[in-house]
Amino acid sequence: MNHETLARGVPRTAPGAVVVLTLTGRVTVGPAEGRAICFGRNRPEVDVCVGETDLRVSRRHGALTRRDGYWWVDNTGRLPIRLPGTRWLFRDEDPIPLPVGYTPLFIRGSRDREHLLELYVAGEDGGQPAVQHGAPTQPPRRWRLTEEERLLLVVLGQRYLLHEASPQPISRQQAAEVLAELRPDANWSVKRVEHMVHDVRARLSAQGVYGLRRDEVGEPVGNALNENLLRELVLSTTLVPPDLALLDPLP
Repeated sequence: MNHETLARGVPRTAPGAVVVLTLTGRVTVGPAEGRAICFGRNRPEVDVCVGETDLRVSRRHGALTRRDGYWWVDNTGRLPIRLPGTRWLFRDEDPIPLPVGYTPLFIRGSRDREHLLELYVAGEDGGQPAVQHGAPTQPPRRWRLTEEERLLLVVLGQRYLLHEASPQPISRQQAAEVLAELRPDANWSVKRVEHMVHDVRARLSAQGVYGLRRDEVGEPVGNALNENLLRELVLSTTLVPPDLALLDPLP
């Protein structure tokens, strides 16, 4: 059975307009400055109803507001809103601007349910972006690493490159021990591993990679910062499985 979705685009509408779709309805709102759309569980008091049978969803869970040429999403509910790219928006955090095109939002409900709120911001053509069947494919943005950084990150993230299910970085202590075997003259230590990984995270964060700072992932941080770093490096093909050859000298 095919369900309606905004993922395939929207009919032509005013440039900058936003279309909002849930299981219970759909609204389209023009791009006038100051326009607002409220969403949540309480159907009589919101513009878009989402999760109306789930008491984990707040009665007024969030809002979209048109300001400074963008639509901004704001969380006013008790539970966070999940955006693409493993990004979370919590209550009382600064609103996030929506890009042109399709954005799905997910509200976590009871018993691991997730309630979908689909958004589509119309571009200058008032609808779908232009198709580009014959245009050259844009390569992923690969990040520049020094030789030592690459070796360290391959050691730390070898489980990702081996395509293990639910991979995790190895511990800093393990990484330091492996590196000491590979390069016994390089004075590897746990502290050196920590500092070098921190420097790579800071460099990528400054260039726009999300999820590499403590304030972006929330407490407890655990291993989240290094997990996000390694996923970015693998997904951008900065690190690839053939890099595991750097570990070949190990017995």
